[in-house]
Amino acid sequence: MQIFHNQKGIGDVLLIPIKEGNRTNLKVNRVGDIAKIYDKESKEVVGYNIFQASTYFSLNEVEKIDLTEEWLEKIHEVFEKNGVKEKLNVDLSPKFVVGYVKEKSSHENADKLSVCQVDVGDESLQIVCGAPNVEAGQKVVVAKPGAIMPSGMLIKDAELRGVASSGMICSAKELGLPDAPKEKGILVLSDKYQVGSPYEF
Repeated sequence: MQIFHNQKGIGDVLLIPIKEGNRTNLKVNRVGDIAKIYDKESKEVVGYNIFQASTYFSLNEVEKIDLTEEWLEKIHEVFEKNGVKEKLNVDLSPKFVVGYVKEKSSHENADKLSVCQVDVGDESLQIVCGAPNVEAGQKVVVAKPGAIMPSGMLIKDAELRGVASSGMICSAKELGLPDAPKEKGILVLSDKYQVGSPYEF
């Protein structure tokens, strides 16, 4: 999960997105410098904004920050200073991990899609993949649900042509890697990578 600060673009505000929400259905409750954004029907919190962010944190003008336990502790301290008793309930586990394609089968409703069973260390994910070079036995980069791609796209559980898919097997281009090949296809990793370990890029 990532948090964002863009002083030039939107002012001195730390953005903490938690989940996607319907913009027409959102409500904001502000206490001090803390704004809680939530769905007015379900009451689910979709994010928080911290105003006057640079008075609380050491920040660059434009910054994308990986949320860590240390950052979470700092944010909770700012909440307390502003009289907000709530705490962020977020999953800090790595969202880009090394996966192992255990099985590949044809998609029942689409010739160019494959249905893959992928071991990501602590669980097995079913991922629908359109890459022509995906095969069983490969080590690959998996963006798990909750991952935010370099393009800004949020990865979430989905159904592709009637088949459930959790996550995405990534190409070098999708990961924003330098010298990514122009040809369509996933990034296949060497055997030195450990299944389930975070993938740094």
